[in-house]
Amino acid sequence: MRFNAAVLTRCAITQSTMTRCSFFDATLTDCKLTGTQFLDCSLRPLTIDGGDWGFVALRGQNLTSAKLAGLRLREADLTGADLTRADLSGADLFGARLKDAVLKGTDLRGANLGGVALKGVDVTGAKIDLAQAVLFASAYGAVVSG
Repeated sequence: MRFNAAVLTRCAITQSTMTRCSFFDATLTDCKLTGTQFLDCSLRPLTIDGGDWGFVALRGQNLTSAKLAGLRLREADLTGADLTRADLSGADLFGARLKDAVLKGTDLRGANLGGVALKGVDVTGAKIDLAQAVLFASAYGAVVSG
């Protein structure tokens, strides 16, 4: 199915499986995709403005340069996803799975990283804030004191 250049606003696609779908140059505004799985989909370039993508499965997806600022991605499965240069500023990633994800140059400032296993996540050149720096240091065994 092709969603190329689609503009979707306040729609809901929940507990679904999207297989080999194309979202080339699509924009999703305030959409709810809770529990949806993306399998072998083309998701770039993609712009997302708000919404709830909690429990979504984006395993191995190429999300290079995706605009995901402010998106709710609680408990999302981003295992092996390529988020190079993506904008995740202010996103809610609480409990998200980032094993083997690539976050090179990603903007994570203000994102909620609570409950995320951070050790082993490639964040080379990522933009993080001071609170996140403490989380990363703690993940690697450092004792942070004030």
